[in-house]
Amino acid sequence: MTTKELRRIKIKQRVRKIISGTTERPRLTVFRSNKQIYAQVIDDLTGKTLATASSIGITEKAPKKEIASKVGELIARKSKEAGIQAVVFDRNGYLYHGRVKELAEAARKGGLKF
Repeated sequence: MTTKELRRIKIKQRVRKIISGTTERPRLTVFRSNKQIYAQVIDDLTGKTLATASSIGITEKAPKKEIASKVGELIARKSKEAGIQAVVFDRNGYLYHGRVKELAEAARKGGLKF
């Protein structure tokens, strides 16, 4: 592992000590790879994933930030269908900047509260 990966894991562990999803407010977590971005809504009490969205299903060519925004809208829509109104945002050790920020803002515009 590189020092950059170790830094992210260290931040992730520090944040996860504090943040956990409940049945009323599940956790919206983001995973970002070089090519794709994924979002999950997780109930940590039962250990179940309630909704997922990723950029894999999006076939159109667009900048990564726009794709992340579409994933944010998609996770908000799927969460609403599952009856979820409010979530706790887990940036998963990534900086709240760029693609992670675009996904979060699009999820807020889609109606999720966090």
